[in-house]
Amino acid sequence: MVDDAAMEGSAITKNPAGGDEDKSSPSHTFERYSLPVRDAPDLHSTPSRFKVSVDRVGLAKLLFKEVFHYRFNMGLVLSRPCIYGVFGGPLGGFAPREHECVGCLRCTIEHPEIVKVEPNPLRWGWGDDFHNPLALDTVDHESRSGSVPVRGQGYRGKFGGAGWDGMWTDMSEIVRPTRDGIHGRESISTLVDLGGSPPLVDPDDLPDTPTLSLPLPTFLDLPPAQSQQIDLPEIWHRAAAMTKGMAFLPVRTVLEKGCPTTHIAPFFSSGEEHLCASFHGTRLVEAESLETALALQRALPQSVVSLRMPYPEDPTELVRLFQKGIRLFHLVADFHGIGPQGRFVLDLIQESHCALVSEGIRDQCSLIGTGGILLAEHTAKAILCGLDAVALDTALSIAIHGRPPGGFGGRDTRYSFPHIPVDWAAQRITNLLSAWRDQLLEIMGAMGLREIRRMRGEMGRALFQSILEKEAFSDIEGFPE
Repeated sequence: MVDDAAMEGSAITKNPAGGDEDKSSPSHTFERYSLPVRDAPDLHSTPSRFKVSVDRVGLAKLLFKEVFHYRFNMGLVLSRPCIYGVFGGPLGGFAPREHECVGCLRCTIEHPEIVKVEPNPLRWGWGDDFHNPLALDTVDHESRSGSVPVRGQGYRGKFGGAGWDGMWTDMSEIVRPTRDGIHGRESISTLVDLGGSPPLVDPDDLPDTPTLSLPLPTFLDLPPAQSQQIDLPEIWHRAAAMTKGMAFLPVRTVLEKGCPTTHIAPFFSSGEEHLCASFHGTRLVEAESLETALALQRALPQSVVSLRMPYPEDPTELVRLFQKGIRLFHLVADFHGIGPQGRFVLDLIQESHCALVSEGIRDQCSLIGTGGILLAEHTAKAILCGLDAVALDTALSIAIHGRPPGGFGGRDTRYSFPHIPVDWAAQRITNLLSAWRDQLLEIMGAMGLREIRRMRGEMGRALFQSILEKEAFSDIEGFPE
């Protein structure tokens, strides 16, 4: 179980020396779960969103003309047409500061013969269809400030599409009681319970079933393959400790670095189960194969054991694994959220969840999903479809300036990381998770939910574009079947 201090609304006691006092002490206090957010500015420049081109000869002629037109009123002549400071540098428009440009196009409207603003091809060439520049900008902003990005111009994108864009969340504030937890006026819990639980509990014979409670439904997945420029395992460990969460790390890495396992879940590849002797008391361990998972359950009876596996082509495979003793499944897709037969995780999660529901065993096991989770909204949608928690991959690397030189390919992709401090990187990941939690609170508040555990599988509060279009247009001739 996590420390009581990590749970929203849990009782905690502390003495001046930093240790826990006797639980019978009358000085119990309550503390909301919060994350230590601090600004973590970009350490390395990235291509600007827009490329600003200025006709310097034309600008010089304009300034010369305005000097006489405004009778040498230099304050007026040198006033800048950009309120964001693109032309506010020492040389003004002769050396525009492109990173300040937001694309309002005021300068091009007032002086179309001199200024031209275009999307920067270096920026818009980043990533791919899934890891698009807008998503990368969003993750970068959240990691830098820890706040939810607000653009103030409304949503200018498409209202439907492939993948997660084919699903909307139903937040009908008019017909549901709202919960205002993001501002602290009411408690909304993001606490999630993972592991097995029996279908019936006899108070006189409580089963000793290991479970894991975390204050956020968000794990840090295995760090990507990379060069030795930075210490990714240490970054993952510090970020997990700062957020009171959990990070998956290879078991040999954990042993080599001597990392305490309070916030670490060792990952055992096939044939490594003999290394489990050092992990008695560890809250969570993960196995690559069924045989390894069963061996870990026998050797570590007090630990929750997770089985890492691809999304199954036949979701009833999860039922068979449950019957063999597995209670926590970690389902993995590729970085784009594509699983077996080229299908997106949106459908795969629902099928896996419904297969367990149909057998009446959904509440006795838990599902973690990895792959295709790039934005905060993806976490909420994945939980609505049936996951208990998610494990982040590419979002964490993007947050600390990691970029794959050849694009976001398979899980063996080697990222290129600049030289960055460990503390700065851990803070960036903490900021990212804080911004995501705020957005989860907003969604749950608008749905009238007081805890995220009630959000799991609540597909009645999800709207699917394909279903709505079929209901609305199926009677129209030419509508595709």
